Amino acid sequence: MRPTPKAVLLFALSVPLSLLIVSIRQEAWYFSLHFPVVMLALMAADAMTALPNRRLRADLRTPGRLCVGQPGVVALSLSSGNFLRPLPVQALLEQTGSADVPAVVGGTMVAGRLELALPVVPRRRGQVTVDALWLRWSGPLGLIELWRRQPVDRSIDVVPDVKGIHETALQFFSRDAVCGVKTQRLRGEGGEFENLQDYEPGMDIRTIDWKRSARHRKLLCREFRQERNHRIVLGFDTGRLMIEPVDGVPKLDHAIRAGLLLAWISLRSGDLVGGCAFDAEFRNFITPGRGMSHFTQLQRFSAALAYRTEETNFTPGLAELCARLRRRTLVVLFTEFVDPISAELLIESLQLMTRRHVVVFVTLRDPLLTRLRDASPVDFPRVAEAVIADDFLRERKVVLERIARLGVHCLDAPAQTVPATLLNRYLRIKQRGLL
Repeated sequence: MRPTPKAVLLFALSVPLSLLIVSIRQEAWYFSLHFPVVMLALMAADAMTALPNRRLRADLRTPGRLCVGQPGVVALSLSSGNFLRPLPVQALLEQTGSADVPAVVGGTMVAGRLELALPVVPRRRGQVTVDALWLRWSGPLGLIELWRRQPVDRSIDVVPDVKGIHETALQFFSRDAVCGVKTQRLRGEGGEFENLQDYEPGMDIRTIDWKRSARHRKLLCREFRQERNHRIVLGFDTGRLMIEPVDGVPKLDHAIRAGLLLAWISLRSGDLVGGCAFDAEFRNFITPGRGMSHFTQLQRFSAALAYRTEETNFTPGLAELCARLRRRTLVVLFTEFVDPISAELLIESLQLMTRRHVVVFVTLRDPLLTRLRDASPVDFPRVAEAVIADDFLRERKVVLERIARLGVHCLDAPAQTVPATLLNRYLRIKQRGLL
């Protein structure tokens, strides 16, 4: 319990008022003592009529898990029994973990009850712990303020964002609502022969089977079926550069979201999906598996990826990955580099990997460099920043071009467009029969 700023201000104003009375009429000095006494009496009356601390009951309900970057809500129910007078109450969470600073949420208790929603926005995977709940309310005159700290000690698991993955995947497979649950044989530019059909204007002449056309004395085209049972491995770089935030979320979490979306689509398409993680050394590996039940294991695998501050060493990481892959595999590598010098070992390792596997190299474009380069040159510091940013972008483009010459599929896109860009590249690789 403590006086409010309003009470302190009124009590402070009583002092100059008393001095003014004494300066005007000295024999009325005893009247000057009435103002502080009246203020103390009002504060005591306000404290007696305020809601007692023991009668305020708080029930806190925390969610079991939250997704990275997605706002969550901690539900708070307040009750005061038979204390029915309207009462303004403010609540604040005391939390630890990588999350936004908690905000003070207030409301007015009506008929002895109040429901509040306290926001929690996690920024990294792991756990956010709600240590305590702070409550604050005042008396009817607003002169006395009461507060309470209620221990909570509850943990909230922070997992990769899969809500958006499910929504995007459902849109991708929305054609199943029209076709039903029957088995569909997807035809396209795959490598498995399906049947022959008569040539029609507009068809690709490269699909014409000239031997069978000569035998039947009419043009026949080969029709292919898209293959399944391909192996896909998601490689996550967990080193220092992947901790840097983009749009408030680390690059590693953006990569995990894009990788889980690709895994969902691939598993639904009949492919086998696995994963690995490396930084200074090879950390984790999950064997490619099939079926939608395997997606739960991939989600646990991605949720356990740690944020590490070591510099990434591509040579042992990619070498260990190549040793574990027995068949031709689509390797989707989520990583980052700074300059051409630090990317030399990366290029050498990718050159060895592309001899047996199909590699998709995915990096997240930092919008800060683009904004600095395109900023208006209003002063010399802006010009210097623009020149340095342009040098970084030019060197980055040179490295990506060298990697692309090795036969690697390079994707350098903003964080918001990486999932869709990666999915389109995956479909293009399957249609061209590169696996």
